Amino acid sequence: MSDHKFDWALDELWSRRLPAPPSPAAQPSGFAGARLSFEEAEVSLRAAADRLALPQPRLGGDEFNVLAISGGAAGGAYGAGALVGLGQAGCRPRFDIVTGVSTGALIAPFAFLGPAWDERLKEAYTGGRAAEQFRWTALAGVLQGGLLSAESLDGLIAPFIDEALVDAVAAEHGRDRRLLIATTDLDSQRPSIWDMGEIARRGGSSAVEMFRLVLAASASLPGLFPPRLIHCEADGQFFDELHVDGGVTTPLFILPEALLHWLRVGRRLRRGRVHVLINTVIDPSPRTTSPSLPGVLIRSFDTMLRVSYRQALNVATTFCIGNNIPLSVASIPARPAATANGSMLDFDTEAMKASFEAGRAAAAKADFWKNPAVRLEPWEEFLNAL
Repeated sequence: MSDHKFDWALDELWSRRLPAPPSPAAQPSGFAGARLSFEEAEVSLRAAADRLALPQPRLGGDEFNVLAISGGAAGGAYGAGALVGLGQAGCRPRFDIVTGVSTGALIAPFAFLGPAWDERLKEAYTGGRAAEQFRWTALAGVLQGGLLSAESLDGLIAPFIDEALVDAVAAEHGRDRRLLIATTDLDSQRPSIWDMGEIARRGGSSAVEMFRLVLAASASLPGLFPPRLIHCEADGQFFDELHVDGGVTTPLFILPEALLHWLRVGRRLRRGRVHVLINTVIDPSPRTTSPSLPGVLIRSFDTMLRVSYRQALNVATTFCIGNNIPLSVASIPARPAATANGSMLDFDTEAMKASFEAGRAAAAKADFWKNPAVRLEPWEEFLNAL
């Protein structure tokens, strides 16, 4: 299995974790160059944008598309259905740069590889595996850091992320396309950007294992799933980093934060389009909240998610408008029948099938993609009025 053997039960991990002060020079053992800081991601994406912006028949001409896929837990079924629907309608672009966070990280490899992988994507979200893996018998001990066990999330990921998929990602990486996933490093309290093609190109079982680990870390919503340890080294010293859901620090990333202020990159992107797929409802939906502990927690999570995505979308919209970059956004409608209960933590198979079908049907309509305007929160409007 090589040196990259990961055992994720935290009651065992605490006793054998290799603590050390977080180092900015740290890299995952055996995968140097796969984990990027914002600054390193800036260099990588600028180089990719330079190459992709040149006329290259093998890439389909001089236009290229960026796709950013957000989190949203069970709402990912809607985004998965939307991608399948776009393919069926014949209007799904070839995405040369794909980024994903949380459930968006689980969708991102399939969005990156294209419609040939749609059946696997559909099965992942509608085949009943989520309901099976996230049942009450999968509850973890409180010392493991989450309500559900790490193995339950692994059981959802492993059947669909295999060596064939990882090899396909490696091949596209060799064509200067980029698949980037965000996690949150709890030790440094900073986001990590993972170049999944760089992981994939190493090949073999260790690449598959590391690929799965990063996806699991990105999707490990704090409180629901335990965090993941990633074995790292720096300057000859070994230590373990603790990673959770990328949405904790980066709810949505089109380009790393540093790039949002780098006008030159915006100019390179003017022959392309940025697409944002948000796997939740972003507008407020007033309703009476149950005073129960689950009701308050779920409603609070949903509220936090919506506000953070609206703010992240405003940043992206401001950047794209300011640099004349076409921007298309799609999110779950305010009142889709598929999410009538309003919970993004409902992994019931029938509910996820309905959400998937709602996304597939919506994507076939001409108005699926919206051109957003900057929208201020009430408190922002108040401050501006002062």
